[in-house]
Amino acid sequence: MNSNELAKYIEATNSISKPWLLVQLRLKKLQEQKNNISEQEYLEKLEELLQDLMDLGEWWVGIEDEVFGK
Repeated sequence: MNSNELAKYIEATNSISKPWLLVQLRLKKLQEQKNNISEQEYLEKLEELLQDLMDLGEWWVGIEDEVFGK
């Protein structure tokens, strides 16, 4: 799945409010740009993504069923 397909999926499923999917979309876009940017820039952006993912923390605790559809 490329970034356009993932973006369409996020739109179609009304998942714009699911932050982990937005991080995944950013990661997919970064992967697609990898050959067009320097290794240093790639690593910096990857570190930013990791930090953003870590900043999400455990926001889902207590609403697992709602968020993950169990």
